[in-house]
Amino acid sequence: MANLFVIPKYIFTGKDALNLASDNIKKLGKKALIVTDDMMVKLGSVKRLTDLLDSISVNYEIYSKVNSEPTDKMVSEGIEIYKNDNCNFLIAVGGGSPIDTMKAIGAMITNTGKITDYLGKVIPNDPPPLVTIPTTAGTGSEATQFTIIADTEKNIKMLLKGPNLMSTIAIVDPVFTSTAPPKVTAATGIDALTHAIESYTSRKAQPMSNIFALSAVKRIFKNLLRAYKNGDDMTARTELSIAALEAGIAFNNASVTIVHGMSRPIGALYHVPHGLSNAMLLSECLKFALLGAPEKFCDLASEIGGYKEGMSYIQAGKVFVGEVEKLCKSLDIQTLEEFGVNKGLFFKNLDKMTEDALASGSPQNTMRIPSSEDIKDIYKALWK
Repeated sequence: MANLFVIPKYIFTGKDALNLASDNIKKLGKKALIVTDDMMVKLGSVKRLTDLLDSISVNYEIYSKVNSEPTDKMVSEGIEIYKNDNCNFLIAVGGGSPIDTMKAIGAMITNTGKITDYLGKVIPNDPPPLVTIPTTAGTGSEATQFTIIADTEKNIKMLLKGPNLMSTIAIVDPVFTSTAPPKVTAATGIDALTHAIESYTSRKAQPMSNIFALSAVKRIFKNLLRAYKNGDDMTARTELSIAALEAGIAFNNASVTIVHGMSRPIGALYHVPHGLSNAMLLSECLKFALLGAPEKFCDLASEIGGYKEGMSYIQAGKVFVGEVEKLCKSLDIQTLEEFGVNKGLFFKNLDKMTEDALASGSPQNTMRIPSSEDIKDIYKALWK
């Protein structure tokens, strides 16, 4: 069967990748809108970029209000700045939220209507050039044709897509991830692991995506705990940056499955950060998915050294799920209760969360397709 494989036009990786990309950035336009958050300004990550832009005579405006998961209101604010200040390309500096916001802003510069009009639709027109500089090793947004934006009126997270949302330039420089605190390192690292696992076990998996997915799983298991315990370990940071990129490329071409479908409603209703909500769900969802793809889970066990001669596919898959559980425990991943979610309210919203999870389409990519009752049972299991 033939497959399409989509990646960014240019990818720069490794220490000093930003400097290496300077000539390519200069060719994109005379003025950039930098989309980021206040913390990236405070930590100096934005200055690292603006110093470079100054050196190559590229002007810029800064929109730094993406201080939570992205919303349609942030997109509208960014569009206004872009148009009023006559920008002609965009750069995102930050985690998934600034990158997703930038993509949505770019999309609405060249497409009609509002961002909320495109739920379930493919973005038709090319945006201005998009440059992505991730500051966490997790979301993989630098390598995907997706953006997740909250519709503040309907209180849902919208998954928007289209090859036009791919980065023109992705700059994966591990130096930008060195300021990520341990909790962020853990949550975003598990997000990347989730991308890799789901893309490998997806109904839409293909040979090329499998290569990137397996490599990402292996790198993350070797390096995530190291980076969590010692944020100055640049070898681990570098490996995680590559792993997040690999995982992003993998799920961009194979999609995600049940974890992401169930994660979005938790984020929308209780404002749990995306990577953390994935981590909360990961173990229970993998236990469910294992029975639909035992051979695939056996492969994953082999990649991390968990397969032993004579094991059945199911036995090896259970070992892999167990190792994922151990990793999450070592990373001190919070439960819903520890995060502060009200149990009564959570159970009251079960029907809505289940409906929204299935409406996203992601759970249907799982080799073992879940029913509404399956989804509810997994949500309930988070409180055991």
